[in-house]
Amino acid sequence: MTVHILPRSDTLGSEPTRSLHSALVVDDHPLFCDALSMTLKAVAGIGRIETADRLDSAIARLEQGPMPDVVVLDLNLPDVDGLDGLIRLKSVVGLVPVVVVSSLADNRVISAALRAGASGFVPKHSHRDVFRAAFDAIRRGHAYHPDGYVPQHDPKAPASQREDAVARLALLTRQQARILQLICEGKLNKQIAFDLTIAETTVKAHVTAIMRKLGVQSRTQAVLIARGASFDSLMPEGD
Repeated sequence: MTVHILPRSDTLGSEPTRSLHSALVVDDHPLFCDALSMTLKAVAGIGRIETADRLDSAIARLEQGPMPDVVVLDLNLPDVDGLDGLIRLKSVVGLVPVVVVSSLADNRVISAALRAGASGFVPKHSHRDVFRAAFDAIRRGHAYHPDGYVPQHDPKAPASQREDAVARLALLTRQQARILQLICEGKLNKQIAFDLTIAETTVKAHVTAIMRKLGVQSRTQAVLIARGASFDSLMPEGD
């Protein structure tokens, strides 16, 4: 097996750089959560593992604290669309690494997840040795991608529409990402203010900031940017 490790620009000091004693697994399949928990305990030495079956419940748990040492995320959750779950999660966890474990292991999906802030990507049904290599890399402060992965980005080439959407969405704060999600659901500022228990003027200020960060002039354009990071635009035609 060939282990691929991508050096991270924010890696400091000598190895090892990070302790991994606790994890939050976000996946809506209970049996897989159980199997993954056993795998992480066996190959990564992670003793404390919690699970969440929705992104919203995961974020609620993270906001209560304390933060886990690592978060393991399935991209295909019932309450998220495409990469917005990863982007929203990163806005909450800060420097805590997020490892994506997904059955959607197309090169373009892996590339988009890494650009959106994932510290590693492991295909969902990988052998234990792959999980061991991934978490060893994370522990040393490196990003990890699976054997056979071919980057789908030429640094000298202009960013594609999808890549640009992911990069812009990554600029949003946690609250802004949540508000954008509600905008995508068709809710007006008054409804968003009610849902989030904040003033309507606060919502308007956030919407203005969202449009500025996304480089758009309307809510409709903001929704199009958000949908530009969906799985439909990442998966190969015919799949």
